[in-house]
Amino acid sequence: MTGPGSIDMDFRRLPASGEPATVARAVAVERPVAIEFNGIGYAVMMATPADLADFATGFAFTERLVARADQIRAIDHVARDEGELLRVTLTAERAAAVTERARHRIAESSCGLCGIENLAQAIRPLPAVEAVARAEPAAIFRALAALRARQPLNRATGAVHAAARCSAEGAVLAVREDVGRHNAFDKLIGAMLREGAEWDGGFALLSSRCSYELVEKAALAGCPQLVTISAPTSLAIERARACGLKLTVLARPDAMLEPAA
Repeated sequence: MTGPGSIDMDFRRLPASGEPATVARAVAVERPVAIEFNGIGYAVMMATPADLADFATGFAFTERLVARADQIRAIDHVARDEGELLRVTLTAERAAAVTERARHRIAESSCGLCGIENLAQAIRPLPAVEAVARAEPAAIFRALAALRARQPLNRATGAVHAAARCSAEGAVLAVREDVGRHNAFDKLIGAMLREGAEWDGGFALLSSRCSYELVEKAALAGCPQLVTISAPTSLAIERARACGLKLTVLARPDAMLEPAA
């Protein structure tokens, strides 16, 4: 499989016994993706350069720059040798939000937050999750069993995360993949906004650990239930409790966990 998400590369296979051999393997593409809003440089993310319009839309939403897809007037993608550039034009009513957020934006790393002046903004209030989760455990097991078949890029490379929208009955309705778990979820949320899709009592299924950022994205998107394949952090559990998001973690084919109230 080759495309915007993967490339074929040669490797030297070194077996425990026998002679080395050259083998071809698909490798996940990871490139810098710079995002501008109304001409203001906002962020550079390391991402898989696929579904970039979904990514820009979801990122704008989870950064609280827009509340609806129609507040995005245009998304222009410029491919450069050094990476991808997304020039996003928001409506005039959202221009002030861009300027304000860019001024106070938290500098993010993979493991924390930088910038002492931003500590007060590190844990911003979340909207209460009003939607009701309707999925029974059997539905989650059903979605888990179906997810792998909906992850073509990960099947080819073994190196990307997936974020899936699942119905209350456990049908996998949409999937987005990316080298970054946050990016995959932003892509899924963006796709839902652009399509006008709703959760309808279903859940998000993520092939990652449950970090507080993913809880926040789920809450902002009005998702009633977040299911992750790996374990949660303490802050993720705290944030989910505070906003009323139902969490299911360590979801495996034979069992899953829900944090006790």
